[in-house]
Amino acid sequence: ITVCLGHISTIEYEPAITALALEGNVTSSTFVLEQPRCVFNKTVSDTDEIWLVVSLSSAISSFTRPISLQSLPSFQKFPENPQYMTMGTSSFNYPCENSSGQITVLRVGNETGCVSDTSRPDCNGPLPGPGPYRVKFLAMSPATGPKAETKWSAPITLKTGKDPARIDTWPGRRSAGMIVITTILSILLAVLLACFIAASDISESAEIMDKQDPVTVKRYNTHHIYDQPAFKN
Repeated sequence: ITVCLGHISTIEYEPAITALALEGNVTSSTFVLEQPRCVFNKTVSDTDEIWLVVSLSSAISSFTRPISLQSLPSFQKFPENPQYMTMGTSSFNYPCENSSGQITVLRVGNETGCVSDTSRPDCNGPLPGPGPYRVKFLAMSPATGPKAETKWSAPITLKTGKDPARIDTWPGRRSAGMIVITTILSILLAVLLACFIAASDISESAEIMDKQDPVTVKRYNTHHIYDQPAFKN
């Protein structure tokens, strides 16, 4: 279903996290979307570009469509500017059929080398916090600017790490099984240490006993035996 608002067509499609069971669909700085296949095929041409708009969830009402591809809101100014646009590509790359047989998704926040590169305003850089965020696709004509757009997605909240200060290390929180295993390992370690010390003492004693006092060898002079004269009668 397509609704025309002025010169912009609003397509009744809502971007969403992929339904595929992929590792890391949502992380602390990225999330994975379904590709908008067969979404714009009736409203745009192959020369038009499809862009992803990323916005802070609380700021979608303030989004202003850029008038041209040269005035896109940049990643480097996000989140001070609460929106940016990224992953622009020809609508030709989102056909209705996936003839390749490959998994076709979009990972938002996947680039790290362009985070501070102002020559790459469309950088698909890591998201700076848990959000929540909302996204939509916007079709742009290189000649005339915005042409069609989807609805905003539902809020997307990223994962957050646990504060180390809040990690409870008190043994009382451990299970009974963990306490038993820890106790057994401690006893085994103590036994091994005792055996090692005992073996070291035995080895040292044996080495001392094997050592003998040096033997003193007296010096003897060599005596030559001379021929005795023959016995004369």
